[in-house]
Formats: sequence, C-alpha cells, structure tokens
Amino acid sequence: MAFKHKPLTTKLVFIALAMFGFGFALVPLYDVFCDLTGLNGKTASTAASADAAIVDTSREVVIEFIARPNKQMPWVFEPEVTRMTVHPGEIHITNYLAQNPTSRLIVGQAVPSVSPGQAALYFHKIECFCFTQQRLAGGKDMLMPLQFYVDPALPRQFSTITLSYTLYDVTSASTDLTATSSQLGE
Repeated sequence: MAFKHKPLTTKLVFIALAMFGFGFALVPLYDVFCDLTGLNGKTASTAASADAAIVDTSREVVIEFIARPNKQMPWVFEPEVTRMTVHPGEIHITNYLAQNPTSRLIVGQAVPSVSPGQAALYFHKIECFCFTQQRLAGGKDMLMPLQFYVDPALPRQFSTITLSYTLYDVTSASTDLTATSSQLGE
C-alpha cells in the first residue's frame, strides 16, 4: 500500500525542491531584469568611467536631486542643490549634506533610484557617496560628493531625470566601526 503513493510523493518532493530553488534564483534574476530594462532606477553599473564623450551643447537636461532618510535613520540628509541643468556629455559635481544630530557614531548607506527608469541607462555616476558606507560621529556633518554625466545618447524624449537617494542606518550591520577622524567628519 505504501508503494501506491510513491509516484505522487516523488512529484511533490520535486515540486517543493523546484520552488525552493526558484526562490533563491529570484534575486539574481530580478537584478538582471532591472539592469536590462532600467526598472527600479538601477543604473547599469556601480561605477562609471568618463569616456571621452562629446558634449551635446544643443540639448539641455534638467537633473532633479531628492534625498530622504529612512524612518529609522536620524540624520538630516539633503542635496546641496535640488535642480541642475546640464548638457549631455558634461561632467558635473554636486554634493549632498549629511548631519548626525545624535551623540553616537552612525553608519549610513545611500541607495539611489533614477527615474524615469529608462533614463537610468544614460545616467552615469563616476564618483558617488552611495558606492560606500558613510560613517559620521554624533553632532558632526559632512559633504558627500557626487560626480556624474548624462550620456549624449539619451533619447530626446527625456528632458528631466530625477535622482533620488534613500539613506539607511546600517550601523548594526557594519563590520568596521573603527573610523579615522576624517571619516567621522571631524
């Protein structure tokens, strides 16, 4: 009688294993999908290098900068400028300001999002505070640089790109809490 259910049991075990494997594969598949489509504002790479791009002075693109700390992040976090008009191909530098009003060291990590999502493929960050975790001592502030350019191949339908950062408190997940005074904003 036990052998009567063996084919059904085998199928159910296989389905359970397949679902488990699919669950593990979802994150890398989602990342690949986002990289290919620009969905969720992910840019194609974490660091772009400035190619010898030709500046397109016949066009202007408005870049909007937004910053918001996560609910659990006590820092004051804002862009130095909220809008900038650029020519595609030009390299620009701007800063974000972070201020830690608490009395303790906090480690922050900024997560970028570019919209519209398709424009993310043409927005290249050369240097960005989002590439690394930021350590800031209590009562201190610091400027965090962003160096970027817009690819001249940006389709003409895009005249405005919004770059938004959400800042998270990753102090408990940070492996190295020993920081030099320059990293602490002192």
